[in-house]
Amino acid sequence: MSPTVLGQALAFLPPQHDPNLLVDTSTADDAGVYKLTDEIALVQTVDFFTPIVDDPYIFGRIAAANSLSDVYAMGGRPLTALNIACYPDKLDPEGLGLILRGGQERATAAGVVVVGGHTVMDKELKYGMAVTGIVHPDKWDLPGGWPKA
Repeated sequence: MSPTVLGQALAFLPPQHDPNLLVDTSTADDAGVYKLTDEIALVQTVDFFTPIVDDPYIFGRIAAANSLSDVYAMGGRPLTALNIACYPDKLDPEGLGLILRGGQERATAAGVVVVGGHTVMDKELKYGMAVTGIVHPDKWDLPGGWPKA
């Protein structure tokens, strides 16, 4: 979706006022940041897309790496992930298994635990992850979420 169309849709949302909400939709980042303590803030993101390669295992690895990268972009360390998959019922369940295996192996290599997820039947295959991580509340900088030096 184009940033213009997304911006128009987000304009319907009322602003949120929470002093612990450090990064929200107003910055157009791919992740949000919520301060828990003076030392820890949550970084949360969800990212999924249609296949960009033919191999389901490789697609799972790519999609997982892309999802994890949203936490890294905020200067954070990802901890847990939830799979999100849309899968056509006409496709073999083995393909979904290979996608999930590729995603889990990429997450495990990054020290991230896959704790579950959600799968729905859809006309078009899509896969990705919702990822939760942590960052020090002072280790990112608005706009864009780049870590402070």
